[in-house]
Amino acid sequence: MEKEITFRNATAADLDRIVEMLSDDVLGSKREDYRQPLPNSYIEAFNAIESDPNNELVVACYGNKVIGVQQITFTPYITHQGGWRATIEGVRTSSSVRGKGVGTKLIQWAIRRAQARGCHLVQLTTDKKRDDALRFYEKLGFKATHEGMKLKL
Repeated sequence: MEKEITFRNATAADLDRIVEMLSDDVLGSKREDYRQPLPNSYIEAFNAIESDPNNELVVACYGNKVIGVQQITFTPYITHQGGWRATIEGVRTSSSVRGKGVGTKLIQWAIRRAQARGCHLVQLTTDKKRDDALRFYEKLGFKATHEGMKLKL
């Protein structure tokens, strides 16, 4: 990739591309609803994220094209002496750039952003079925120190 990858907060104009990327894999295609017009639930979620100072929806761009996305949530905790944590979710790169370092740059950017916000910890989850993602995060220094649990409602 000869151009520099840039990062910025997502805008409403990016939402279609974001949902397209989220739905473009085996697991995402089963849980996302990428169609035109986009379901209103995506627009409502975007508006809630955009209005919350502790949530950031960040896109990676190659020129003017959005090629990656991630959401970072900053949460204060009573534990760790009242420290802040950053949670990275919804990381996805365009299928056209997978394996070209874009995901690494996204996560490194998120880590720097968490440091700038004064976080003492960055955490994330990935589906246990995503073996490649597990290896990817481990290469970036993440450790599976806890067992995550979810209750679907």
